[in-house]
Amino acid sequence: MSIYGIIAGLLAAAIWGGMYVVSKVVLAVIPPFALLTLRLALGAAALALVLALRRGRMPTRALVLEALAVGLVGFGVSVGLQFVGTALSTAANAALVTSASPAFIVLFGALILRESLGPARLLALVLASLGVMAVIDPRSVDLGSDAFWGNIALLGAALSWGLYSVLVKRVSQRMDTLTVSLLAFLGGLPVSLPLAGGELLRRGVGPLNIGIILGVLYLGLVSTALAMYLWNKSLALLDAGVVSLLFFAQPIVGVGLGAALLGEELQVGFWVGAALIAAGLVLAARSQPGEELRGAAAGAEQLSSRRRDP
Repeated sequence: MSIYGIIAGLLAAAIWGGMYVVSKVVLAVIPPFALLTLRLALGAAALALVLALRRGRMPTRALVLEALAVGLVGFGVSVGLQFVGTALSTAANAALVTSASPAFIVLFGALILRESLGPARLLALVLASLGVMAVIDPRSVDLGSDAFWGNIALLGAALSWGLYSVLVKRVSQRMDTLTVSLLAFLGGLPVSLPLAGGELLRRGVGPLNIGIILGVLYLGLVSTALAMYLWNKSLALLDAGVVSLLFFAQPIVGVGLGAALLGEELQVGFWVGAALIAAGLVLAARSQPGEELRGAAAGAEQLSSRRRDP
């Protein structure tokens, strides 16, 4: 199950890496929150169909409300900021800045789930944060620049996504992954729907073609329904600190596609930031096996003690 959790998390992160390039193209035609609403509606419809066919047991009202609140954080706030940031910045910056999410997952995992936060993870958190600052480059920033505010929105998306990932893990301990994912999508709609209505009144929607329609379907069915199910399943099976490491597959895919398909230029600060975030990943990865071995040893000792007890 641990291997399945790792594979699920890596697949989700890789799908999201390609999402930034698709989002950048679609956002030129459809406003951010209108696109987010379409994405949530398509994702919810797909998962609702699967649940209807499966006919699983309904959760309690308290759990439903908790999952909706978690979705408000993840999809009303985090993904909304992500779309706004991607529209104002570049696909490459979107992929890299939001890759700071693992650092926030580790932090919130320690604060909320009481997961281990040793010196290696703290140093990884610092390195990833410095990497984000290198991309934003506050020393030479123009406060009136759309790209700057786009990067700030992306940083907010990374922070709130870290919080969402930890909260959804806590809910997943008492509810199956499909139901959690569906309710999380529905939880984001109270934020996205009114904002989408305001956007459509102000600027409307640009000309639609088959490419834009396919892009919307990809974002709704693949990047939302499938990828979110995989991510939530990974969180249900693994510690949040372990899952946070899998998120780094996202910028690798996103940066490559942004440069190859959109012709985006990668500045020096981008590469410095990428190196710092990669260093944080390596440091965290090296610290993980020892923690897992210690956990396994503790579990074996507990089992042995129970067997010795009369």
